[in-house]
Amino acid sequence: MCRIVLTGGPGGGKTTAADMLRREVGERIVIVPESATMLFSGGFPRCEEPVARCAIQRAIFHVQRNLEEVQSARYPGRVLLCDRGTVDGAAYWPSEDPEAFFTDLGTTLETELLRYDAVLFFETAAVGNLSIETGNPVRTESNREAVALDRRLRELWQQHPNFVHIHHNHSFMAKLFEGLHVLGELIQRFGAEAQA
Repeated sequence: MCRIVLTGGPGGGKTTAADMLRREVGERIVIVPESATMLFSGGFPRCEEPVARCAIQRAIFHVQRNLEEVQSARYPGRVLLCDRGTVDGAAYWPSEDPEAFFTDLGTTLETELLRYDAVLFFETAAVGNLSIETGNPVRTESNREAVALDRRLRELWQQHPNFVHIHHNHSFMAKLFEGLHVLGELIQRFGAEAQA
């Protein structure tokens, strides 16, 4: 079982890219949907009070972990392409210290990074001063907030040995093709390792 995380700041095109990559690669990939979007779309409250934000990130973390387990049980032998991963919550945690997130959840950054074989980091379009406003009611971040989250997420995820940074590109299709190329190489590599 190979798990690849598709992450990055808000407005990076992760969800769109995940769907298009799955269509291109076919049944070898199974998407693990973004747990935060599922929760917020279903009516889970979103608020800014620090205690509430901690509770929200705990819920997202546990839903994310369990979604990954459900998809791996339903589709053994396929590559899991995770729309975000369990590390992401540390960037959204109200404390500036990401270790507080992992301590609260009884885990470590190292433990969570080991859950995944590779990380594709889709940089937010906000770094190029492009609007990330899509009409999605779940997305509430401003461009400035998106850039700050992108930086915090990158600092956490780049500690993974198989971290690939897909830089912002004014052409989303060029960015997508780069991601598809990298994903194809990763699938080929991990498939070869599994057969060895």
